[in-house]
Amino acid sequence: GAVAVNGKIYVIGGYISGAGSVSTVYEYDPVADRWHAKQSMPTARGALAVGVIDGKIYAVGGIGSDNKDTGANEEYDPAQDRWSKRSGLPTPRDHLAIGVVAGKLYAIGGRLNGRHDRNIAENQEYDPVTDRWQTLPPMPTVRSGIAAVVFDGKVFVFGGESNHGTHREVESYDPQKRSWQRWAPMPTARHGLGAAVSGRSIYVIAGGPKPGTSFSSVNEVFTP
Repeated sequence: GAVAVNGKIYVIGGYISGAGSVSTVYEYDPVADRWHAKQSMPTARGALAVGVIDGKIYAVGGIGSDNKDTGANEEYDPAQDRWSKRSGLPTPRDHLAIGVVAGKLYAIGGRLNGRHDRNIAENQEYDPVTDRWQTLPPMPTVRSGIAAVVFDGKVFVFGGESNHGTHREVESYDPQKRSWQRWAPMPTARHGLGAAVSGRSIYVIAGGPKPGTSFSSVNEVFTP
């Protein structure tokens, strides 16, 4: 997982070939052009999702060192370089996506134990103030390996894969209305992609056009 906090980029967990899931945390300072190793996550995992609330990073779900899903929800305070365990994800899963709206975190989609033929559409909200989760209306299209961004107070979810192939779907969740909306699909179906907001547009970059291990350099822009 990768997020930006206070002008620095944090890269958290993941996989290393031959070593499996890792707990490493690295901070990149673009001003100094330097990387620093930070305090490791309590739970090693890959295919997790991360989000930022009030300057703290929340690392949710993923596949642990036992190759099974973990519901770990761990909070990192960059100012203190310290991790804290929080209330676990109700439905442990991997290859999910996260969006943060109005101080609450939304964990959406994903798969069970790394199998894209066992995708789920769960949409679960976490409130760090109460340290509690609640289950909300599920994503219309069941998929994993998705990307998400927040735009105009909604969580937009792009692409993904399933046992039917890769996905072009674009769907957004509105926390105020507690409802989903479908949008124009991506021109290129893919999974394992990245998404970022710039101005009034969303850039959807790279990803695999075929299920499993595949790659592309596709760069498409969506203007809601």
